[in-house]
Amino acid sequence: MSEPISGSAAAGAAGTAIAKYFGVQLGAGAIAAALGFMVLWPKTKREGFARLASSIMASIVFGPAVVAFAHARMPDMFNSARAMGASLGMAPEFGMLYASAPFLVIAGLPAWWVIGAVVRWFEKRRGKDIAELMADAKKGLTP
Repeated sequence: MSEPISGSAAAGAAGTAIAKYFGVQLGAGAIAAALGFMVLWPKTKREGFARLASSIMASIVFGPAVVAFAHARMPDMFNSARAMGASLGMAPEFGMLYASAPFLVIAGLPAWWVIGAVVRWFEKRRGKDIAELMADAKKGLTP
């Protein structure tokens, strides 16, 4: 019979699992931000931080949905990834993380562009009140 797991060991295992899960998502968001930096450098540190944070958050929030969609469309790819993880002597879940990472990056990229566009739109309209901003937005949306 196996011995019961102590509270600190269970908490340590849970903490490790959480760190692995969020570590992959944080890393994927950071890669998405790095790709954005390579294409369009932010004008200010503040804009750069906002875009970096938004890419990471988008990867964390929307990444699982993109991975679930990809898994539904391409289950064989994820089955192969599980087998690859097992063949390398790791837990099969590591293969799943390996296959999921590109989708997490893809989920983080749009936030980089959206935040950049919003920040630059507001910079062009610095000093305007809310009514003027609404008028500009309405003018921009009408053909």
